[in-house]
Amino acid sequence: MKKLLTYVILPLMILALAYLLVKSIMEPVKFNNEKAAREADAITLLKDIRTLQVAYKNVYNHYAPSMDSLIDFYNNGEMTIIKQIGSMDDSVAVAQKLVRRESIKLKVRDTLLNDRVNFNPEYLRTIPYSNGDPVIMKSDIKVVSGVNVPLFEADIPYNSLLKGMDHQLLVNLNYERTDQGRYPGLQVGSIDNPNNNAGNWE
Repeated sequence: MKKLLTYVILPLMILALAYLLVKSIMEPVKFNNEKAAREADAITLLKDIRTLQVAYKNVYNHYAPSMDSLIDFYNNGEMTIIKQIGSMDDSVAVAQKLVRRESIKLKVRDTLLNDRVNFNPEYLRTIPYSNGDPVIMKSDIKVVSGVNVPLFEADIPYNSLLKGMDHQLLVNLNYERTDQGRYPGLQVGSIDNPNNNAGNWE
């Protein structure tokens, strides 16, 4: 019986404990690696939303109130750019009034995000890895120091972005962020605290 305990049961217990120890160390590492990969995709999405929202505001003086209006702006909207003909540094050209500026209208879809192969604005609607959870987007106009200021924000909560990952580590992450007064997820812009459309990862 002592030999059985010494040569079989005890080594098995040591192996089991070693396995549990390695697992307890590796689980957070695995979680953080997967979190970083998912966050990278979500940040790209939020940056794209910000790019289109800023362009929308330049045209309409307020931010798009819904994802439908933002996507329609990308698909069908136009934006005006100012093109300068000649150089203001050329004093002869300036004196002869050869330097001028022209307004040119361009399709949004031909101007913004056109460096991305097969960019589809419909992807802006959905949080990656979430099985269809929508991106939370809001816009508003608030009075700041007596001035009407258009604001927008787009939110991707960790509960959606990290869906299917270790539940307890996700709970811990959300608690830590909330305890620090930070949004438990990724966010660009803010309708509560104007931040020049900064992302909370920046």
